[in-house]
Parts: sequence; structure tokens; C-alpha cells
Amino acid sequence: MSIKAIRAAFAHCAFTGLSRNHLGLQLTELQPAWTAAREDRVHERRTRARIRRPGAGRRPRLTFTDRVMITLVRLRLAIPHAALAVAYGVDRATVTRAVTQIRPLLARRGFATPTGTRLHTLADVFAYAAAEGVTLRLDATEIRVRRPRQGRPGRKAFVSGKLKQNTIKTTVAADHGATLWCGATRLGRMHDVTAARVEGIDALLDAYPDVKLLVDAGYQGLARDHRDQVCAPPLKLRPEAPPEQQTAWEHDRKHQSSQRITVEHTIAELKWWRVLQRFTGRRDLLPEIINAVAGLVSDKSAGLTW
Repeated sequence: MSIKAIRAAFAHCAFTGLSRNHLGLQLTELQPAWTAAREDRVHERRTRARIRRPGAGRRPRLTFTDRVMITLVRLRLAIPHAALAVAYGVDRATVTRAVTQIRPLLARRGFATPTGTRLHTLADVFAYAAAEGVTLRLDATEIRVRRPRQGRPGRKAFVSGKLKQNTIKTTVAADHGATLWCGATRLGRMHDVTAARVEGIDALLDAYPDVKLLVDAGYQGLARDHRDQVCAPPLKLRPEAPPEQQTAWEHDRKHQSSQRITVEHTIAELKWWRVLQRFTGRRDLLPEIINAVAGLVSDKSAGLTW
């Protein structure tokens, strides 16, 4: 199979997870940032001003488009770097270098909104929700990671009390259907509400009293401290509760769940990308990978890609 045929195949949405229109938009958006970063690297290496015109000299084995598609395929299907290197006829280090160059550019894009504004922090999300009258949905998801070596400090901090696995936890904010933010990435042992509090959610709720938040049972403490803004599922009744109370509790629980379910759909879209189903790489790279994938998912959910 020729390199040209491989490039055409990898451009398909089955490999990249993006439509051709979305892929074209990504190439147009990332090209200036990649070119500027490349010029900075070259300038730092030669320690003097450019002598020849841009584009002179040996041509790179991988074009900018190749680098973007390799990074997307890696994120979407978790294909090993060695396998991608064989497909493109290059060394594995070349593929690793390409992914390392493109992935930060994807992670720094932020999260798309239907208004065209891109959000980068939780404070941006609250400001957007206050301006647009959006009710936020907040939830955390856990990604399984490799267990740290025995004897390493902080090894137990990765163990999730819920999943009984070594995980890293990230918090997702969504509206009625779009991914607005993904962050507060912490070790799996940390509780959901603690991760949100460390990110400063209490101060943001006080600063934006009109913003409403829908959460699950893991955020009962946040709902207790901000009763007028945070809506959590009703507390479970005791077994001896009367039948009419059980019926009312079940109705309230289902109603709150039906309003909050869109954030679960958002998390499911993130998990469609194989690299976030179970991460086997370096754990310190996971926050950047999560932001890169979440930014791409937000483009689709905000309707900016089709």
C-alpha cells in the first residue's frame, strides 16, 4: 500500500474521528501556530537570524498535514507509534516528535461554544453561563492509568475508592448538550467535590449568584453549601419510609437525573476516543491529552464542524 493511499485512508473520519470539513478547519487553525513554533525551535537551534528563505533545505519526511493526522489517529484509536511509523515509512522517533508537536496545539485551543467564544478556565465557563443564562451540568469521570511502581511516594493516591482501580479523575462541565470545559484533573483518590473546590468553584458560585448548577450525588456537600444554586439528587430515604414518600422521592430523582443526563452523554463522547478508555502512557501527559480530545469534542457538540 502506497504512502499516498495511507494518507487518504487516515483522512477518513473512521481514523481521525473528525469529518473532512472539521479536519480542514483544524488544519487551517493550527497551521500558523505550528509554523511559528517551528520557526522558534529552528531559531533557538541555530542561534542566529535566518539566512535562507523559508522552505529551503531538506524537506521534512512528514508534512504538517501528516503530523496532524498522525496525532488524531493516535488519540482516536491509540495505535502505537511504531505501527504509525511503519505505515508512513519513517522512524518511530519521527512519529513521537510529530505527536509531541501537535498535541499541545490541540490542548491550548480551549472549548467551543455555540456563540463562537472559546472557553479555557472554569471562570470563563461561569462568566459564559451568566451572560447566556445557561444552566451548567457538572460531573467527574475517571480514566484508568498504569499503577506506579512499588515504593514510589504517593502510589496510593491513584487508587479510586469507587472503581478500586488506579485512575486519574477529570471534571467536565456542559450545558444542555455541549462540552464547555474539562479540567480539575486530579489523582483518583481525590473526591469529586474536593477536586471542584480546589478549582475554586465555591468562589465562582458566590461571584455569579445567578448561575445554576446540576450535579450528581457526589456533590451533596456543594449543594448543601449553595442551596439556591446547586441542585443535587434528593437524599435516599430510609427503608421504613411510607410508600407515598418513596414514590415522591423516585419522581424527584428521575426528574433531576433527566435534566442532568446531558453531561453523561458528554463524558461518553470523550470515552469514544480510545486513548481515554484506558491510558497506558506517561501519566503526566494525560491532562494535556484530555484537553486536546475535549476541545475537538466541543467543536462537534457546539455545531461548528459540519
